[in-house]
Amino acid sequence: MTPSRRTGRRTAAVVVLALAAAGCGIRGTSVPVDAGGAPSRVSCKAPTSRPSPSGENSTTSVYLVCGSALAQVERSVPPSKATDPRLPTARALLHELQHKPSADEEKAGFSSALPQDLKVSGPRTGDPADALRLSIRPDDLPSFALAQLVCTYGASTALGRTHAAVLGGPGDDTAHRYDCSADVLANPDIAENAGWGDPLSEEG
Repeated sequence: MTPSRRTGRRTAAVVVLALAAAGCGIRGTSVPVDAGGAPSRVSCKAPTSRPSPSGENSTTSVYLVCGSALAQVERSVPPSKATDPRLPTARALLHELQHKPSADEEKAGFSSALPQDLKVSGPRTGDPADALRLSIRPDDLPSFALAQLVCTYGASTALGRTHAAVLGGPGDDTAHRYDCSADVLANPDIAENAGWGDPLSEEG
């Protein structure tokens, strides 16, 4: 190999090493780089409930889905004039959960998982007095929907504010007590666990 070729190869090697060293410290550029849209974030901050124009409606709390958890929002509902307000209240709250969230609620990230065809009725003979019967077995509901219903019923003053709901299905199955705990609010899919609902055979 001639001296000129050796010199050329050495020069090329020096250039490659210099470029590699320069690449280790990438300098900032003033040219904006489009890396795609940033992931959207929702506030999960409930909008302020508007008072009823007539002043007759009362404010109640319902639980909606926001992200992977449940969050409380205020709704205005007409008070029940029935002697026993439990069933009318349960139906009104179910209706609120089935109702499409307002534009402000949707903007904040709220939605609802309650099936539109779900109905609720009162207890049957042999059920605890505070039991409610659903037209779909509780454990057959989407987990988020069941958690929404339990926590909404559990927060209702008319239903006793028990932080729980006693629910049964359309069949002869025993009604179960479902508790609205901090774990349920943070992880509504806990409803898929068969042990969430406690049987009430000993309490009834």
